[in-house]
Amino acid sequence: MFTGLVQGQGTLISKRPSGGGMIFGLEADFDLTNPQEGESIACNGICLTAKSISGRRFEVDVSPESLSRSNLGNLGVGMKMNLERALRLSDRLGGHLVSGHVDATAKVLERKPEGDFVRFVFAVPKGFGRYIIEKGSITINGISLTVNHCDDVTFSVAIIPHTLKITTLGPLKQGDLVNIEVDLIGKYVEKLLQVKDEGGAQETKINPAFLAEYGFLK
Repeated sequence: MFTGLVQGQGTLISKRPSGGGMIFGLEADFDLTNPQEGESIACNGICLTAKSISGRRFEVDVSPESLSRSNLGNLGVGMKMNLERALRLSDRLGGHLVSGHVDATAKVLERKPEGDFVRFVFAVPKGFGRYIIEKGSITINGISLTVNHCDDVTFSVAIIPHTLKITTLGPLKQGDLVNIEVDLIGKYVEKLLQVKDEGGAQETKINPAFLAEYGFLK
């Protein structure tokens, strides 16, 4: 698990095909204190397993599934990725719970400066609009962000100067693709609402009426 608070950036120093997927070589711009072979590192929001760790350099295997769901296949040698090491139980949860399992990519529709801030508008990937709510959390390229506004086809976020400086959102432009992970709580709630017994009857007591009664739905 991760928090969506990016620790730094990694430069893609090599990429090569492997078993239908890819092996990426990365160099972090921060020290990997007490690294452990096989630890999880979120790369642009994707939970990947670090191996062959040497100083700030490490390799990760990128599966065909990850390549099909994310923007990693579009990255070239020399390009940057946001990095976050896995959450420890003693850490502060400064962002929100992020699994590192990217759902889809979203296209940048608009980049609009607002003083020192930047507002980005993204296209909602097909089938994911129901998980994106105003003032809810969303992960973009591994960064925990708050949804400012959303409708059936778009959502927007406002980026502070610090985040623009230390992440790959700084150079992001119209037409670029980003990785998104929606709030997993919404997906679990949806799954619970769909639970049925063998006869097709609703098995769970959690239903829209229950959620409305306790203030989860209006």
